[in-house]
Order: sequence, then structure tokens, then C-alpha cells
Amino acid sequence: MSVETAQTAKDLPEMPAPQVRERPAHSVPGGLALLLGLLGLLAGAGAVVGGARLVEGGTGGAGAALIVAGVLLVIGSVFAMAGLNMVAPGEARVVQLFGRYTGTIRKDGLRWVNPLTTRKKVSTRVRNHETAILKVNDAYGNPVELAAVVVWQVEDTAQATFEVDDFVEFVSTQTEAAVRHIAIEYPYDAYDENGLSLRGNAEEITEKLAVELTARVRAAGVRIVESRFTHLAYAPEIAAAMLQRQQAGAVVAARRTIVEGACGMVEDAVERIASRDFVELDGERKAAMVSNLLVVLCGDRSPQPVLNTGSLYQ
Repeated sequence: MSVETAQTAKDLPEMPAPQVRERPAHSVPGGLALLLGLLGLLAGAGAVVGGARLVEGGTGGAGAALIVAGVLLVIGSVFAMAGLNMVAPGEARVVQLFGRYTGTIRKDGLRWVNPLTTRKKVSTRVRNHETAILKVNDAYGNPVELAAVVVWQVEDTAQATFEVDDFVEFVSTQTEAAVRHIAIEYPYDAYDENGLSLRGNAEEITEKLAVELTARVRAAGVRIVESRFTHLAYAPEIAAAMLQRQQAGAVVAARRTIVEGACGMVEDAVERIASRDFVELDGERKAAMVSNLLVVLCGDRSPQPVLNTGSLYQ
């Protein structure tokens, strides 16, 4: 493990270990259960009607028993049909029996479970969360504004339901905390060429943001699909000053490139003149030629020629 990786792992928050894990709930196809429930309703209604006729015909005992049996059958059928669940694609049902987690239904369609259980709907679709524009101080203490968008998905419905109060709010809060933490760890622009910066190393910083977000929301059974910065800028109160600094840095870099190129061209010109021996250059002549060439190559404006009517040394 490298020093940077070890430092990153050290900075990650330690979330509590999950107390429950997702497991499949015991369920049966709902079509069969619905058919049996409807047959039970019809049979119960028929028994009530038949019992009423027996009572009218003078067979009170048998009629009353048939009516009671019919009513119980209707009540039982309605109660059994209460266990039917319609699960849409991209959804799941977290099943509890008297407060105890018994499993999760992920298979879409009509499913039947124990009617005594409670079923909570949890969306397993991919979601987006975009933070508001946050104002924080970077590693150099400069106020910056930044925002990020996070693509996430519920991976463990049991953890999302039981480990946190509201997993949507949890993801929102932890995303903002991770973005703030990343912002204060790195500067907007690094003075050191080898240092990481928010503007110059967007891909590396984004990967670190994804790693920290994964560590923060793992306790809620959430998987981070992708995270990106959508807004990054200096705060308005220092934006003008920092723009001047960036422009000055660009000018210095351009001047450095121009000087390096000019020196190479002058060196090449002196070597070629000396190798052809059509002009003898002493130290003073070389110095004068180098000076003139650097003025021509490094100047901002077009050079103004000066005609020498005397000798080179006058």
C-alpha cells in the first residue's frame, strides 16, 4: 500500500458495522393465491346463500352452521388476499413480521406473502442527487464555490430501511459533507506543479470523492455509481484577484517558453555561422549578435532596425 493510499484510507470516516443484511423473502406467485382467494369468496358466498335457504326451509341448525362456515370462509379469503403484493420493476418490498425482518421481495409481478407481515416499498432505481453550490475554503484558505452531482442506487434494501432513519436524506447529507471535506483538503490551484488541485486534477479529485462517498454511504446499503463536480469557481470576492494571478502565471509561462526557444535559435545561429567560417566572430561580436537576436525574438513589438554606418566597434 502506497503512502498516498494509506493516507486516503486514514482520512475515510469509520461507519458502524451493519446489524442486518438483505436476504430474499419467502413468497409464492400471486396469480395462484388470487385465484384461490376468489374461489374462497365464491364458495363462502354460496355457503351463506345455501344456509339461508336451509333456515327458511325449516332446517335451522344445519343452515346456521353453513352460514357461519360461509362467513368464516369469506373472512379467511379476504384476509389471505391481503398478502398479495404488486411489485413493479425497479422496486422491492421489505417484509417484516411483528417487527422482525424476514426478507425482501425483488422479483417483479404479483407475489403473495404472509398476510400478517408488513411490506415497505423501497425503490432500487438509479437516482441523481445534485448538491447546492457550497462555499468553502480550500487548502490555501481561499473561498471557493463548488457543487457536485452523485449517481447512486440502493443495493441493500435491509440496510437502507433499518440502518438509517431516511436513506435519501442520509445520502444528501453525506454527499455535502464529502464535497466539503474534499474541498478543504486540496487547493483550487496548486502553487506546486506536482501538487494536486481541484481545477488541474479533476479526474483524480473525482475518484477521491467517489471513494469517500462510498465509505460514507455504505452503512445505508447505497452504491455510488458516479460522482462529478458540476460547478467550481473562486468566490466572487476574490475572483478578480485570482484571475489576475492566473493571467500573470500564464504570461510568465509564455515568456519562459519564448526565452527557451529564442536561446535555442541564437545558439543554433552562432554555431552555423562559426562552422561556415564566412564571418569571424570574436567575443564582442558574438555578444552583440546574441543581444540583437534576443531583442528581435523576445520583444513584444516589431524590431526597429538600426543602420550602422561605421564599423562594428564604433
